[in-house]
Amino acid sequence: QVQVVESGGGLVQAGGSLRLSCAASGSIFRINAMAWYRQAAGKQRELVAGITSGGTTNYADSVKGRFTISRDNAKNTVYLQMNSLKPEDTAVYYCNADILTRVLVKGGYWGQGTQVTVSS
Repeated sequence: QVQVVESGGGLVQAGGSLRLSCAASGSIFRINAMAWYRQAAGKQRELVAGITSGGTTNYADSVKGRFTISRDNAKNTVYLQMNSLKPEDTAVYYCNADILTRVLVKGGYWGQGTQVTVSS
C-alpha cells in the first residue's frame, strides 16, 4: 500500500556533507510527521530530526546546528541535509513517515535504511 525509500547515503570524510532523501509513495491521503532516525552499530535506534506537515521541526541535541530537515509536500519527500559530519554520525539512517492512507488508516511506515559512514 505504502512504500518509503531512502537514498543519498555514502562515505564521506569528517567535515563533509551529505543530503539524504526519503520518498513516500502509494495509497497516501495525507502525510503528517516525517522523521529521520539512525542506528549505529551496537546501539539503539534514535530520533535524529522530525518535521510536521506544517513545517515544525525538532532535532536531537547531537545534530542541532549541523543537520537540517525539510520536506516537499508535493513530492511526498523529506530531506536531511547533513553538514559538518562527524565520525559519530556513522549509522544506518532510516526514514519514518506518519501516513493517513486513502482508506483513512493511520500508521507509521519505515524505509529500508541508507548507510552513512563518516571517516576520521
